[in-house]
Amino acid sequence: MPVNNRIASFQNDMVAWRQHLHEHPELSYQEHETARFVAEKLLSFGIEVTEGIGGTGVVGVLEGNNGEGRSVGLRADMDALAIAEMNDFGYKSKKPGIMHACGHDGHTAMLLGAARYLAETRNFAGRVVFIFQPAEEMGGDDGGAARMINEGLFDRFQCDEIYGVHNWPGMEVGSFAVKAGPMMASGDGFDIAVRSNGMHAAQPQKGCDVVLTAAHIIVALQQLVARNTDPLDALVVSATQIHGGDAYNVIPNEVNIRGTVRAFSPVARANAEPCLRRIAEGICASTGAECEINYTRQYPTLVNEEASTRVAEHVGRSVFKDVNTSPPQTMIVEDFAFLLEKKPGCYAWIGNGPDDNGRILHSAWFDFNDEALPFGASYFAGLVERPVSS
Repeated sequence: MPVNNRIASFQNDMVAWRQHLHEHPELSYQEHETARFVAEKLLSFGIEVTEGIGGTGVVGVLEGNNGEGRSVGLRADMDALAIAEMNDFGYKSKKPGIMHACGHDGHTAMLLGAARYLAETRNFAGRVVFIFQPAEEMGGDDGGAARMINEGLFDRFQCDEIYGVHNWPGMEVGSFAVKAGPMMASGDGFDIAVRSNGMHAAQPQKGCDVVLTAAHIIVALQQLVARNTDPLDALVVSATQIHGGDAYNVIPNEVNIRGTVRAFSPVARANAEPCLRRIAEGICASTGAECEINYTRQYPTLVNEEASTRVAEHVGRSVFKDVNTSPPQTMIVEDFAFLLEKKPGCYAWIGNGPDDNGRILHSAWFDFNDEALPFGASYFAGLVERPVSS
């Protein structure tokens, strides 16, 4: 196994930490037990700890024994999702309706493993900043990355560069994927309220049918992709919620449509909002309804910096059995993008094994693969231990 032997020797400890976290999941900004667990572990390793940055965020700082050097930031996310777990094993979530369905329990355990190893050896120059972030799943300006930045993360803890990883179902354990430039999409949200006078379902001529109007809007929104965006640019518009009415024989006076817009191109992203407004307002004008539109910019595009990506690739090749430097981009969003807007760095994917039997991200059957723990921890450690000149 091409992982750090010393880290591999305490894999059982990392497994125990990960399964403990899986058993006790907490939602965004409610990670009080998780933060306490992380802080206690870091302190036990002899690492300086600061708590409460970004709500429940935890930051650890460790100086190396090899003199001056770079300051490397390493980030793991800690929050869980509001999903009822369907797995049936000994460390199943003990909190009804909440589970680690995205693998943040594994990310946290990997970074703790790297912290333990680096604290024991200190065979590096400069220092490392361990960033345990809350509320990744909340996202946007209200999410953990943005809030930690706004509360002085980089002012209080200088980072010359920053790195993070996400487990990736469908990639074999021991595999690694990274690419320079845009890797994960931007993500914005919209809420369209369609309103008119309600009426009896048997007399639709006496008002405006907001359900039918909303249906026209949902279909027409695909025009954003098909006719309002450069065919060479990727854009995904998804209406994910529609709410309205409470009786089978009444046409309601309001229907709400909610959804997301995802893009890589800044031009496509910028054009999406005015086009969406024009489509929704135009359809409402044609049917006699009114609409109110709230459009929220949430996640920027995640863009890996060129030099940092070369570092990640080099370290990845020393740890992983397989390294893919041209993985396909994904329209999934990630708030590590906020950190990359402030500091050069790189975000990568590590294999979590097969994605069959519901083992996909945000699934009620998801579980982080513990065999990936020493790979992720060794990668984090390698980023810190690399020569100062690299």
